[in-house]
Amino acid sequence: MSKDKLKQYVYIVQSVKENTKCKIGVTNDLERRLKDYNSTTGKSKENISIYLFTCEVCDMKQVEDDIKAEFKHLREEKSREIYFYNKDLFEKYVNFIKTHKAFTEEIFIKSDVQKEVVKIVKRTTPSLKERGLSPKDVMQKAQKVDNDEFYTRYEDVEKEIEMYDKEMWKEKTVFCNCDDAVDADDDRNTSAFALYFMQNFKKLSLKKLICTHYAGGIDLFNQGPKGYIFTYIFTKDGFKELKDYPKGYTGSFDDPISLKILNEDADIVCTNPPFSKAIEYWNIIVESGKKFLIISNFTNVITPAFIPYFKEKKVWAGYNRVDYFLTPKKQITQASGHWYTNIPIKDRPKYENMKIMPLKKIPEKYKKYDDKKILVVDNNYIPNDYKEPFAVSAYPILSGVLEKGYKLFNDKEYNPYINGERRFSRVLVQKI
Repeated sequence: MSKDKLKQYVYIVQSVKENTKCKIGVTNDLERRLKDYNSTTGKSKENISIYLFTCEVCDMKQVEDDIKAEFKHLREEKSREIYFYNKDLFEKYVNFIKTHKAFTEEIFIKSDVQKEVVKIVKRTTPSLKERGLSPKDVMQKAQKVDNDEFYTRYEDVEKEIEMYDKEMWKEKTVFCNCDDAVDADDDRNTSAFALYFMQNFKKLSLKKLICTHYAGGIDLFNQGPKGYIFTYIFTKDGFKELKDYPKGYTGSFDDPISLKILNEDADIVCTNPPFSKAIEYWNIIVESGKKFLIISNFTNVITPAFIPYFKEKKVWAGYNRVDYFLTPKKQITQASGHWYTNIPIKDRPKYENMKIMPLKKIPEKYKKYDDKKILVVDNNYIPNDYKEPFAVSAYPILSGVLEKGYKLFNDKEYNPYINGERRFSRVLVQKI
């Protein structure tokens, strides 16, 4: 076997006519692997497979296993290495691979469709160290999105809300302080939150629905530049839809009028606030003392500004994560979100995701000690016989580990270093 055959590679390949998914695989022979794809899946020269990214690694099996664990929610099928694809997801895949301890060097691939040959050239992209970046810096950059204005899909609103006892909504005023409402029959210009509550008003026995229209730079839902308050109620004469345009009202969640509605009228807040203003929004909504059910960034549970809320048990994860949203043009886009709430959770299905067991039974590849001798566990493994604080990612927190006899050790983010290399951010938890 030649020296080249012994090399190990990780690659991301995609059929040019299937731009919503890609395959992340490993091989000892890049040139042959691409030819194999084009001889089995390339139905024509217009539908060939091409490499999007390739690199050399020192342990391709370990990288492949870690990719499966990290992005299991993005795999199209559990039995195949086919993953959902878009620009932001691609950056996350590449950044994860390039910050992996087994990563050696990036390789640029140039394929010639007619000759089906692959040319491998030397890496010219500077390393993270050369660029003065840490793995955390890269992940934070990858998590940024070009447009902060995402609309929640109706099915995601319905899926989460129907997990709760409908009695909790009886005779309550629901306030959607980041969601437009036009009318119950206009699903094109009415947010999924407003639409769900209007269509299920009687089923939930609601008292009132209040929504706001934001008078920002973007004409959200095509309703003009003026902020307004939309109120939906049921009277003896049937349903009524009212719009009020207070002078100078911005429609923002922190506008004095919006705050007045929150504090004096609202019973339950349910909305998808802008990810970019999450810190300000959480400060207002949590301190209001009102019940809430909101969508926010998946990583909030390991982000310094939000960790204290979870430690003090003022907020916890809802039932579901939300990976897909709609742009203002109604196109599907991806952003890692999750439901958060202060409403009691019963029989959380995600408990089953955690593997709680004695430390010695946790596979070696999913447990290690960092340079400070702190135990770091991955892949939702949780030791049930370990008394010291240990580091976990966001997944166990969102799966409900804090409801299974564990607590947050402190209210800070934890950044483990292993052999001097900084790893992804985590939090410290401890068995109660």
